[in-house]
Amino acid sequence: MMERMAALTDPLAVPLAGPLEITCDESGSEGERLIGGTTDVFAHASVQIDADVAAACIDRVRVDARSPATEVKASVVLRQQNRRVLEWLLAPGGPLHGNAHVHLTEKVFHLVATFAAPLDDPDATLTLYHEGPRSLGYGAWHRMLAAYNEWVRDAPPEAAGVVLDPLVPALEAAVRHWAGAGRPVAIVHDIQGALTPDRIADLERRCGDDLASLTFIDSETDPRIQVTDFLAGAARRIASEELNGRRDDGLAALLRPYVSSSSIWAHGPSWARIGRTPVNRPRG
Repeated sequence: MMERMAALTDPLAVPLAGPLEITCDESGSEGERLIGGTTDVFAHASVQIDADVAAACIDRVRVDARSPATEVKASVVLRQQNRRVLEWLLAPGGPLHGNAHVHLTEKVFHLVATFAAPLDDPDATLTLYHEGPRSLGYGAWHRMLAAYNEWVRDAPPEAAGVVLDPLVPALEAAVRHWAGAGRPVAIVHDIQGALTPDRIADLERRCGDDLASLTFIDSETDPRIQVTDFLAGAARRIASEELNGRRDDGLAALLRPYVSSSSIWAHGPSWARIGRTPVNRPRG
């Protein structure tokens, strides 16, 4: 990474376009707690948007949602009375369409995939995910996964050998998506304590030269991150509702164009409504 950053300071080494800057934020983050928490879906959003456009978007949301808050959060656009604001944000012609990407993690499946990783068999992992609750009963299945989750969280990293937090895989997916344009990616991320130096180093190893830089900034000072927060919060809420059988045809259709094909998801009925590709296999 340091070599890459040094290269970016050399005018002869910099592509004419330079790195592509994106802003990132997440919703549903509970670190390595993947079961028994308050959320069952983790959503990570990345957006490529000009600061002036983002500020204008925030102003419109503040007016349309009648929000006096200095920093308008996703919870405002998720209120039922503000549904038209949310639809405008996600719809074709809105400020996000064609300029945003969402990586979703179904937390229980992510936990099962980690548990079954020694099998090195994606089909066996899916079978375990689907048949485990039926074979053991939901209560026993839930207790087994909860016990494994707690063991990994409490064990020294070298003993557990895994990291459960879905943030790093989601960030890697964002980098891969945006680097597809042929430019390295510069990430501006809302302040996130889970991104420790070790995890940042892991992300750098995963992404290589596709990642130019990673910078943290307070969302209150950057309207681009506030807009990204809208998308992350909306994606998590819509995906969670679909996962739990509370269907909303309109919002599911609006979310679908943003959802990453590398999302960590195995619940077929919900994925058929929010995903653009067949249900996914586990990914490392």
